[in-house]
Amino acid sequence: MVRLLRPEMRFSCIRPYRIAAQSLWDRVRRRPFARQVVLGPAEAAPVADLSQTRTVGTRRIGDIGALAWVAEELDLVRTIDRVCGTSGPQAGPTVGEMVAAVATQRACAPAAKRHLRAFLASCLPQVSCLPASAFTGQAFHRLAAHVTEEQLAQAQIAIARAAVERFTLATDVLAFDTTNFDTYIATTTPGKLARRGHAKSKRGDLRVVGLAVLASETGHVPLLHRAYPGNGSDQAVLGECLAELGQLHAALDQAQGRRRPATRTLVRDGGSWSEQLELDLDVAGYHTLISLPLGHSAADVALAQAARRGAMKRLGGALHEVRAARVRTRVGELDRTLVVVESQELLRGQKRGIARALRKAKGELRKLERRAASGKIDRETLERRVQTALQREHLSAFVVTTVADREGRATLRWHVDARRRRHLERTRLGRRVLCTDRHIWSTGRIVHAFRGQWNVEELFRRAKKGGIVPWGPSHQWADSSLRLHTFATVIGLTLVSLARLALGTRLSVSAMMRELAAVRATLVRTTTSKAGRRPTVMLAPELSPLQRKAVKLFELDWWMPALSSSSRSTPSSSAKEPAA
Repeated sequence: MVRLLRPEMRFSCIRPYRIAAQSLWDRVRRRPFARQVVLGPAEAAPVADLSQTRTVGTRRIGDIGALAWVAEELDLVRTIDRVCGTSGPQAGPTVGEMVAAVATQRACAPAAKRHLRAFLASCLPQVSCLPASAFTGQAFHRLAAHVTEEQLAQAQIAIARAAVERFTLATDVLAFDTTNFDTYIATTTPGKLARRGHAKSKRGDLRVVGLAVLASETGHVPLLHRAYPGNGSDQAVLGECLAELGQLHAALDQAQGRRRPATRTLVRDGGSWSEQLELDLDVAGYHTLISLPLGHSAADVALAQAARRGAMKRLGGALHEVRAARVRTRVGELDRTLVVVESQELLRGQKRGIARALRKAKGELRKLERRAASGKIDRETLERRVQTALQREHLSAFVVTTVADREGRATLRWHVDARRRRHLERTRLGRRVLCTDRHIWSTGRIVHAFRGQWNVEELFRRAKKGGIVPWGPSHQWADSSLRLHTFATVIGLTLVSLARLALGTRLSVSAMMRELAAVRATLVRTTTSKAGRRPTVMLAPELSPLQRKAVKLFELDWWMPALSSSSRSTPSSSAKEPAA
């Protein structure tokens, strides 16, 4: 594969140099042009007097080098520029170069765009032959203003195809989910993306931006995403993505070299259930697997049958601790297989939530009881406040209340029915109802496929504040900048996921990135016996076994040849961390 940016040896009449070259296409003049950057002399480091040596800084190699290698394997810059267009050689970075720079910054050292220049200057591997000073926040906003939403959609489909083709990703089961991120945009600032909605952070005073992601079953690799207004619904977002889903379906078939269309399954939670949407997904070429809301009539039927004695049976293999019941029935006008799955972890969490909500409800009911006894509240208000106190965490199913009139005053009597509570825990709590049109799948395969939903949830955890590739802090306010910033963040998640997949480590993503970030070059200023400027040389660190593997796999010695001879006999402490 031809590299976009790879160091090579160049010899002059005096001394050899290492130079990185990059080839781009000028759409205006319709001809290729090249960019080059000198990485430094290629000769051996001078003999130094250690007594006159001092450290003057470090340069990143491991983390930025690994992500740059993945970006080159995907041909990321050319792919984005081919779809979004590129400017001439003197017009600064292209869209692809800017996205690659921002994505690596989000993954290695999350910060505002004004710190992008300093971040690139601190890295030894190059994402572009342009100087770091060319990557500014102003350049990012100017590029974002000329990129359309349709171009970004086409670019991510092309990148997904390259990822599946190069890294052989399994795409038979794809997981879909949504989340949103807080912004600090003023209320008077115009825009369609940042809206007040149901914020995941529970903050109602901030405008939020929604993000929908479609990820592969293995590797947690995002294949498709969409930024949408924070007040939008999951169902509407998935419906808007149907065209991109159909294009992605065809692109993945081409990447895998299939002669016939594959049978792919889309896994999602119950927030996007719609009978019409199920039919639309079938037309787009996708089977579906969804967790039905427990209030759905079909879910009630499945739960009632699962509550019968002996209906719940243990699964085999790796799911031997899971109990499930299966039934085939009609959900509206659709023929579906329903699987009721029991989760002890979910049951424990729901019990904790019920206990917490019950304590608050008891305090509110006692207060209402005293006010009713003193005649300070009318019956209509009393009924409304009782209903509000019991509307959460299934409290109305086992807290029995009686509101009546006695001598012109409203009265309230209530108690907790222990028998109803036990019945609720035995028949509904800790259970999910999975709905699918995959009738030939075994129950274990259905449960295992639905558990792949946590892949997208894991991506969202990485994109939240304090994660590996956090979406924030975001200092954009225009819709175009927010959309390109989200695109670059998802690209960063893609690069990190593919780097972990290529490295084949069982470490968590955070542990892997810490190991890679530890591979740094130390800048040392020395004093030699020769006249002239004091030279600065780079010292390679000692490497753990995992770091040596990363140096070989990601070709980090191209950027610093001394890394190929660095080793350490004992593994580092972080390499002994438990698997994710």
